[in-house]
Amino acid sequence: MSKLNIGIVGAGRIGKVHAETIAYRLPEAQAAAIADVNQEEARKVAARLGIGRVAASAQEILADASIDAVLICSSTDTHASLIVEAAQAGKHIFCEKPVDHSLARIDTALEAVKKAGVQLQIGFNRRFDANFARVRAAVASGEIGQPHLMHIISRDPAPPPPAYVKVSGGMFLDMTIHDFDMARFLIGDEVESVYAAAGVMVDPEIGAAGDVDTAVITLRFRNGVIGTIDNSRKAVYGYDQRVEVLGSKGSIATGNCYPNQAVVSTGSEVRRDLPLNFFMERYTESFANELRAFVEAIRSGQPTPVTGMDGRVPVVMALAARKSYDEGRVVQMAEISA
Repeated sequence: MSKLNIGIVGAGRIGKVHAETIAYRLPEAQAAAIADVNQEEARKVAARLGIGRVAASAQEILADASIDAVLICSSTDTHASLIVEAAQAGKHIFCEKPVDHSLARIDTALEAVKKAGVQLQIGFNRRFDANFARVRAAVASGEIGQPHLMHIISRDPAPPPPAYVKVSGGMFLDMTIHDFDMARFLIGDEVESVYAAAGVMVDPEIGAAGDVDTAVITLRFRNGVIGTIDNSRKAVYGYDQRVEVLGSKGSIATGNCYPNQAVVSTGSEVRRDLPLNFFMERYTESFANELRAFVEAIRSGQPTPVTGMDGRVPVVMALAARKSYDEGRVVQMAEISA
């Protein structure tokens, strides 16, 4: 089978990650073209990774009949419209999260994908992390019995700048959305209700921008499981990513990842180095794994492992969390998704 020709829209941080995966770790695919509003940046990425063409626009990539699939790694406000255009052009689509902040625009995009009969995968890379996949396997197999409680800890090492906060959609849509997806993935069931307690404890400018930077969210699943998500924009010791699920027969938990396994023991203390500092280091392998899964799905004709609906539901959860915070009450998912 010939190599899958992929066009990349966006040469920013995540676009570079995916381009490197294709160049160095996916022999069954090749990056045929890359486009970015910053043409100079696109040229640098193309030169470094051997990408044959720098396109003037996303539309130029979509018009190229030799390109089989497109990676949408541009700003969030372009995702939904580019999905529609890519679907109409007959391209398979990998799109970074979130699809959009508007459920109406998400639904328009998903309808275009369905009508065109192309594949769509959303970039929730944490599903492809070996640690979290092991937790999911323990739940799915019954290894820990019937799950009762789930706890996700997700804390960033430092807050984003206020300018980013203003266009991000807020913490629930920008940061917690990964945890909402992880909650569904780990438990294998849908959430019925959401309650969010949140505040501004890290950076007053985030509050001035209308957002929060610290939150605990309680989830009630249809199967009775109670879940909590613990978020902070600032953990001074690094990127804090932990999960625990308690079941009727036991529990399973994952800790943070470290640059090494060394432990220093002295007469006054026992210590180790700080955990990996941010998502680019912590989730390196998961980024490669998710793109490999996308390519395999296209080449085999099988469904992608993270569908368009998997991209929609966490947005509903994020909107429910914001509504809960604003109104100080439990919000039913049906209030948002109806």
